[in-house]
Amino acid sequence: MTKPLAEYNFFDPAVIEDPFEFYQAARAQAPVYPLPGTTPPIFLVTSFDLISEALKDPYTFSNNFSAALQGRAAYDEDVKKVISKGWPQVDTLLTNDPPSHTRFRKLVNTAFTPGKVNRLEDYVADFVNELIDGIIDRGECEFITEFAVKLPVTVIADQLGVPRSDQALFKTWSDAFVARLGGMASKEEELEAAQHIVDFQHYMIEKANERRKDPKQDILSDLVHAQVDDERPLDEAELLSILQQLLVAGNETTTNTLAGGLLLLIQNPEQMARVRQDPGLIKNMVEEILRLESPTSGMWRVVKKDGELGGVKIPAGSMLHLRYAAANRDEAKFADAEAFDPGRKNAGIHLAFGRGTHMCVGAVLAKKEMTVAFTHLLRRLDNIRLAEGRNDLTHFPNVLLRGLKALHIEFDRAG
Repeated sequence: MTKPLAEYNFFDPAVIEDPFEFYQAARAQAPVYPLPGTTPPIFLVTSFDLISEALKDPYTFSNNFSAALQGRAAYDEDVKKVISKGWPQVDTLLTNDPPSHTRFRKLVNTAFTPGKVNRLEDYVADFVNELIDGIIDRGECEFITEFAVKLPVTVIADQLGVPRSDQALFKTWSDAFVARLGGMASKEEELEAAQHIVDFQHYMIEKANERRKDPKQDILSDLVHAQVDDERPLDEAELLSILQQLLVAGNETTTNTLAGGLLLLIQNPEQMARVRQDPGLIKNMVEEILRLESPTSGMWRVVKKDGELGGVKIPAGSMLHLRYAAANRDEAKFADAEAFDPGRKNAGIHLAFGRGTHMCVGAVLAKKEMTVAFTHLLRRLDNIRLAEGRNDLTHFPNVLLRGLKALHIEFDRAG
């Protein structure tokens, strides 16, 4: 029996770490729940259908929530001072609404079409096998740093045209953006993140200036020479805004889903055996992993005008928190919703990448990377198991993104 909602604190680190009982309580008791003591008022939405409804109405429930992501930069002079050494944050993709959002989204959609992503399959497979070659003889590894980070960071950095010698910086910078997104960083962590963000901006502007003079076959060159509405190039702040979002979207969610997905397989050995026996399930299994792991746990919306959702009055000026991770375990939509079923018929309707105009631009690439990765991991590694006594299986404290801190595994070389 679930506790009354009033006994939970959504922002409690213990709830963020293990939120699933809370999600069940929220869906059952108040699927549109005004979080106590929040200013401006925050309404937490946990129902699949109600989140889907909100996503269809950007004119009431706006994506223009950049102010909510500023953290201490909104008021702390020390953080402001660091941020001032870079370029201002402007609204392009994540925190923008149509028609402005549409103009910028057009520029990046062409880089991630299914056709272009499918042409990357052999390249991704080669790199996946290179990573497996680096661990297979040891019979053990820390899966996140040695595989789950390296794969998507390298792929997105290669697509942006960044030298592999500089790619370690990309993870540092991506982590800085994530810390700022998560809303749970200390002042020291925010100061460090702010400096990393400024470093990223200066690095990418230098690379962009090189591409203006000497274009390459990469996304950075495409963006530098793109025209907004066929009228003007992106200015530097707009370019940086798009690049930082491609960086985070292009690696963090994939890293977290790869790690969470492998843990699901380890914890469900009968399902791992099922998928090994029928590799044709892997593509659908990736959808099921995305449903259960929901690497983007939720996202904000700003309420632009008085509205209503699920019979609850939502006043203008308040905020919604659309909790995708709760919706993806909604028993009204998914039978036996807590179970991991690689063959689940409707796994692909999940909200892990959002929906509609703001569906994650890198979703097709992320799914391709994960499908290729699990295909070759299960082909080449046998008896994959947790390394005894080396895992606490805790997650980074972050309101918006969910990811394991570490995953130590052992395995045997397959056949």
